[in-house]
Amino acid sequence: MKKIRWGTLIAYIILAIFAIITVFPFIYMILGGLMSFRETTTIPPTIIPKHFEWSNYAKVFAQAPFGRYFLNTFITASVTTVVSLFNALLGAFAMVNLKFKGKGIVQVVLLSLLMVPGEAIIFTNYNTIARMGLLNTYIGLVLPFLTSIFYMYYLQSYFGSISQTIYKAAMIDGASDWEYIWKILVPMSKGGLFTVALLSFISGWNSFLWPLLVTNEDSMRLLNNGLTSFASDAGSETQLQLAAATLTVLPILILNFIFRKQIIRGVVRNDLKG
Repeated sequence: MKKIRWGTLIAYIILAIFAIITVFPFIYMILGGLMSFRETTTIPPTIIPKHFEWSNYAKVFAQAPFGRYFLNTFITASVTTVVSLFNALLGAFAMVNLKFKGKGIVQVVLLSLLMVPGEAIIFTNYNTIARMGLLNTYIGLVLPFLTSIFYMYYLQSYFGSISQTIYKAAMIDGASDWEYIWKILVPMSKGGLFTVALLSFISGWNSFLWPLLVTNEDSMRLLNNGLTSFASDAGSETQLQLAAATLTVLPILILNFIFRKQIIRGVVRNDLKG
């Protein structure tokens, strides 16, 4: 019993250490955004500000159009999430439930494309967008991300856990594929669909390289690109840089905190029983 208790204690200590290492940068970023310039540059560093400088956030919005950055990021992340989820849903359903000629070849091709890193085709995508005249547009920002083979394969494995008997029974009852998807498949797969939607939204919110390539106007920048530009413009004002970084990260942290149970449930597939 003593060995078990000591082992458990050591495990908790190790977990606590790693938790502190992981969480501390985010906590310091939030607190640093409320410090004065002197507090952010003192050695040893200040952990808790003497006075919370809420005016730092007002200065951030005054020096850069972060409201526009938020709007652009929300629009692009929302559009890519809705469209890519819809496409992944239909693609996964087709691969699991439908039988058609060349299905195996299609799966092999898609799996091969999944192995190609995005960085390998990013400049090809850029040339395509540039030739279409879509630079500095919302369409140019979202077009390459309106479908995701990874999300389709994730949902395919998720849908594969659902008994084919349910699909066959629905067909016997006269339901169309479209009715089966929306009335049976979607309600039974809410956990997986929610996980895909959340991952897609977070990916869109955190995008950096692609928006950097296809936008060069301040009015079309996304949050991460605007933050990089602001960090250069703000110069040595580290407290404003930390405040701006908090504005960029905080919405995603809140989103993860609120929906953490749904994410876990979607990953372990607790929604599919029997």
